[in-house]
Amino acid sequence: MTSTVPAPLPRAADGSQLQAVLLDMDGTLVDTEGFWWEAEVAVFAELGHRLDESWKDIVVGGPMSRSGGYLIEATGASISLAELSVLLNERFEARIADHVPLMPGAERLLAELARHNVPTALVSASHRAVIDRVMRSLGPDRFTISVAGDEVPRTKPHPDPYLLAARTLGVHPSRCAVIEDTVTGVAAAEAAGCPVVAVPSVAAIAPAPGRTVVSSLEDVDLAFLRSLITGLN
Repeated sequence: MTSTVPAPLPRAADGSQLQAVLLDMDGTLVDTEGFWWEAEVAVFAELGHRLDESWKDIVVGGPMSRSGGYLIEATGASISLAELSVLLNERFEARIADHVPLMPGAERLLAELARHNVPTALVSASHRAVIDRVMRSLGPDRFTISVAGDEVPRTKPHPDPYLLAARTLGVHPSRCAVIEDTVTGVAAAEAAGCPVVAVPSVAAIAPAPGRTVVSSLEDVDLAFLRSLITGLN
C-alpha cells in the first residue's frame, strides 16, 4: 500500500503505548547505502569525472536533489539534476535486481513486528520504483504503508515524510518509534516529533535527548521500542 490515499487525522497520543514503528530503508533495513555510492561513482565516471571518496559521507542518506546537486557542483559535470536522477535510479535498480542484502537483525525485527500486529511504515528518500523493488525482497505484507521520496513536497531532512506516515496510519508522531541510519534521516524524524533509534551505517551519530544510538538492529526488539515510548512519560 502506498501513502497516496487520503489519510485520517492522527488520534491523540494514547498514554504510554507504542502506536507504530516507522523504518528507513537504505542502510537501515537493507545494506544498500554502498550501492548508491557505487552507482554515483559509475555514472560520473561515464560522464568523465572521478568522485572523491570523502564525498561519500556528505551525500549518503540524503534526497537525490541534495546528493545529486552536490556532486554536479563538485565535479562541474554537464548534466541536469533531472537527467542525473534518471541515470542513478536506473543504475541502482539494475544493481538490486537479483538480490537485496538485509542488514543484520532486519528479518527478525520485521517478523516480530508483524507477529504482534504493530503498524509499520517504510519511509524512504528513494523513489517509488526503487522502494517497490526493494519491498519485494523485504516482503510488502510486512508494511502497513510506505512513503517514497518522490511522493512528498519535501523529503528528508524535512519532517514531511514521517508526518505523512503518521497521519496515514492515524497515529501520533510522538508515539511512533523511528529507526534510521543517517544524520539526515534522524533530523527528519526528530523534526516530526518522533523518538528515534539511530543505527549508524556510514557516518557516526551522537546520542541526544529523545535519540538512542545502537550498533545494530540485533539490539532492537519490540520490548526495546516500547520502552522508548514509556520512557517519555
